[in-house]
Amino acid sequence: MAKRETIVHWFRKGLRIHDNPALTAAVDKVRANPAKYCLRPIFVLDPGIRKWLRVGPNRWRFLQQTLVVLDQNLRSINSRLYVVRGNPVEVFPKLFTEWNVSLLTFEHDIEPYAVKRDKTVEEQAKKHHVELHIEKSHTIFDPESIVKKNAGKPPLTYQKYATLAATCKIPQPLPAPQKLPAKGADPEADNEERKNPSCYDPPTMKELDVDEATMGECKFPGGETEALRRMNEVLRRKAWVCNFEKPNTSPNSLEPSTTVLSPYLKFGCLSVRLFYSRISETIKGQKHSQPPVSLIGQIMWREFYYCVAAVTPNYDKMVGNGICLQVDWDTNNDHLEAWTHGRTGYPFIDAIMRQLRQEGWIHHLARHAVACFLTRGDLWISWEEGQRVFEELLLDADWALNAGNWMWLSASAFFHQFFRVYSPVAFGKKTDPEGKFIRKYVPELARFPAGIIYEPWKANLETQKKLGGIIGKDYPKRIVVHEDISKVNIQRMSAAYKRNKAQKEEDSEDGAGASGTPGKKRPASTAPSAKGKAAPKKRKIETTIEKFLKKK
Repeated sequence: MAKRETIVHWFRKGLRIHDNPALTAAVDKVRANPAKYCLRPIFVLDPGIRKWLRVGPNRWRFLQQTLVVLDQNLRSINSRLYVVRGNPVEVFPKLFTEWNVSLLTFEHDIEPYAVKRDKTVEEQAKKHHVELHIEKSHTIFDPESIVKKNAGKPPLTYQKYATLAATCKIPQPLPAPQKLPAKGADPEADNEERKNPSCYDPPTMKELDVDEATMGECKFPGGETEALRRMNEVLRRKAWVCNFEKPNTSPNSLEPSTTVLSPYLKFGCLSVRLFYSRISETIKGQKHSQPPVSLIGQIMWREFYYCVAAVTPNYDKMVGNGICLQVDWDTNNDHLEAWTHGRTGYPFIDAIMRQLRQEGWIHHLARHAVACFLTRGDLWISWEEGQRVFEELLLDADWALNAGNWMWLSASAFFHQFFRVYSPVAFGKKTDPEGKFIRKYVPELARFPAGIIYEPWKANLETQKKLGGIIGKDYPKRIVVHEDISKVNIQRMSAAYKRNKAQKEEDSEDGAGASGTPGKKRPASTAPSAKGKAAPKKRKIETTIEKFLKKK
C-alpha cells in the first residue's frame, strides 16, 4: 500500500481552531479522504528567534500556555499539535520528504521577517511539489484590497480607512472544524517520534529559558480557551459594551477598565472576525457608541494600522519611512534606562512602566502618557527606542500596532498636533485623584497623601522623612522638569516640522519626490516661508502653539 500523503497546517499566529480557514481547509481535505491523507498541525519553534525579536518572560509564558491549550483543543478534534524545533527554512525541506507532504496550509502574515521567510518556504514547497493553501484571516479586511481601492496608496487617516472598509464585504467567522476520523488523524510515527515520543510536545518554560519562579502573578493566561471565556464575559455586560468609549476608560484603575483582549488578538487565540461579529450582534437594535471610540472602533484601529504597515517600507523605523517625520532625536541612555525601569521621578509615569514590566499589559491611555513623555513631551528620545521596550515587555506587542502607535504618540505620523502634550502629573489625577494606582506600583510612596503623591518633590525633607520616602534616596529625583522642558520640546518639534516641509518642497522642485528621505538638518529659521494660501494656515498653527505655551 502506498504511503499516505500528509497535509501540514502551519500555525504561526492564528493559534486557535475556531475561525481558522487554513486549518479548516486542511481538516476538510483529510475528512474527505482519510485513506489517502493524514493531518499534522505544526508550530515551528525557532531557537534563532532571540536574535531578531525581543521577547520578555511574560510573553514567553503567554506563548507557552497558548501552545499547550492549542494542543488540547486540537486533541478535541482527534488531532494534536506537533511542535518542531528549528529554523522554518531549514525544517520544511526535511519535513516535506520525511512526512510525504502534499499540501501545506497557513495564514498570511504581513511582517517583513515573515514575508521573507514565507517566500523561501513557498519556493521550497514548489521544488518538493507541495501544494500551498494560504488564507488571510488575521484581520477582517485584506490590506491589499483596501490599498487597491485607494489608488495603490495606504490610507493615512482612520476616517479614510473606515470609508474604504465600509465598501468591503465582512467575512463571516467559521466554527471549529469537525472531528477527524481516527485514520486521518493518526499518521505513522516518524523516526524521531519512535526514538522520543514526546519530541513534538509543546515547550516547557525551562526550554524557553524562563525562570517562572522569578515571575509575578499571571493575570492574563494565554490560549484560545481563555480568549473565548474573556470575550463571552465581556459581551454578557451588554450595557457596558453599548456604552463603551475608550477615552472614558481609566488608564490607572487597579483592575483593567477595558477588555484586555489585545494579547489574544495579537497571537490569534481569538479571531478578530468572531469578535467583530459578536459585538455587532450584541449592539444590534440598541443605542450604542460609535467608532472610533467604540469597541468596533477599536477593532478598526487595528485594521487601519495593519493596512498601512502592509505596504509601507521601513514602517517600524524613522529613516526611509515615507510616512514618518524625520526628527533630530537625542541619545540619552541614562534617561532611557530610567524611563524603561520606572525611575523617572514622576510617580504616574513610573507606576505605568512598572506595571508593564510586572504584568505585561498597560491601558492604551497609559501607553499614550509614557510614550509622549519619552519622545516629544519630555525626554526627546526616539520613538524607536520606546518601540523596542514595548516589543519586549507587552503581551500584545504587535509589529503593526506597536510602530503605528509610537509614530502617532511622537507626532511623527497620523497625529500632528504636537503641541498637545500629556502632563505626567495632571493626566493621572483625573481618573485616580487618590493615587491608589501609584501606591500599588510605587510602594516607596505608599504613605504619601493624595494631595502630594503625584508631585512628591514638593514635600519638604522633614515631611519626606515622616512619610518614609526621601526623594533622591528612597525614590529618585525627577530627571527633567516637565513644565520647562515640554515648552522647549514643542519648539523643537515645530522646527522639525518646518525642516521636513522645506525638504519636501525641495524634493518636489528637484522632481525627487522622496518623501521618505530624511530631512536635512537645518536651522528652523532657514525653512522657506509659506506663500500664497498656505501662509494663513501656518500663522494659525504658530498662534495656536503660542497660546498653548502661555496656558502651560
